[in-house]
Amino acid sequence: MSTVEPIRNIDEIKRVEDILAHQSQRNLLLFTLGVNSGLRISDLLALNVGDVHKKSYIQIIEKKTGKQKKIPINSKLRPMLARFTSKREEDEPLFVSAYQNRLNRVAAYSIIKFACKSAGVEANVGTHTMRKTFGYHHYRKFKDLAILQKIFNHSSPQITLRYIGIDQDQIERSYNNFVL
Repeated sequence: MSTVEPIRNIDEIKRVEDILAHQSQRNLLLFTLGVNSGLRISDLLALNVGDVHKKSYIQIIEKKTGKQKKIPINSKLRPMLARFTSKREEDEPLFVSAYQNRLNRVAAYSIIKFACKSAGVEANVGTHTMRKTFGYHHYRKFKDLAILQKIFNHSSPQITLRYIGIDQDQIERSYNNFVL
């Protein structure tokens, strides 16, 4: 079993979003919220409409760590969430299945896997791909490992680099640039 990877290429992310947009507003929001928040899939799927409707922040207690987290809702997510939550009940799960149950991890995996395959993403993907994609691009943009380590609640910078795939990128670059 190989490790799930981030989507490193921005064009691939856009292709995934296009595919999901043609599937459903729910699927697109799930992916977009995942890659823009860095939340674990368990925390994404636990959200209710009231957690995001007319809010500036998402405030949760992380399932895995039990720690409180407060995430600003960015300008890309704000209108998507407004459309998706209008005329819905506050206590309703944000992401529901066709059977009106809370969307589960297996269904989320199928959604992400199918969209990434359809978009030609060659990375090994899964539900954690969204969180890792957030981390990878956050690091590439800001080069602030300390803040990313704090966002992910990792115990060391090395864990964060390995988690987001930067270690592997550096190893491959080193090999590719080494010629005797």
